[in-house]
Amino acid sequence: MLPDIPSARAILDELLLKRISESHLHFIARDGTLPQDMPDGNPFHKTDLIHAMQMGMMVGGLVGLITGGLITAFPPEGLDLGAMTVLACGLGGALFGTWASGMNGAANPNSRLAPFMERIAQGQVLLIVDLPARRVAEIEELLESRHPEIKFGGQDAHVPAFP
Repeated sequence: MLPDIPSARAILDELLLKRISESHLHFIARDGTLPQDMPDGNPFHKTDLIHAMQMGMMVGGLVGLITGGLITAFPPEGLDLGAMTVLACGLGGALFGTWASGMNGAANPNSRLAPFMERIAQGQVLLIVDLPARRVAEIEELLESRHPEIKFGGQDAHVPAFP
């Protein structure tokens, strides 16, 4: 958390000098207060889109598999349904659940930012930096030494794209 926009601008300049691309920096501030030349958080940061889509996929897929199993166990008269019916229903349920939940999640604020929202409403600025795990300590030390006014809010667990 950064106390204000001038502090956010100073940190932006320092991080750019440390060769952190602007596309990896995301500032979240009260609506209308962030200058146009500062990188704003994107909808994935500001909304619950990803979490909602994940939950919708799981629930929709499970409901689809159950529905497919019931349709296969008790088929309508004259239809011969096989295992592909269960898979098709599971896939269809997962796709529908992802879409429907994603629409809902896109309209809701990111629940993971809830601890920061009060301070953002008071005029502070949240900075999200996407870094390789090996650079986190280096950047934290740099910012801590030059900007004692900032408060670190933690980091997400490192989850590799491919195990």
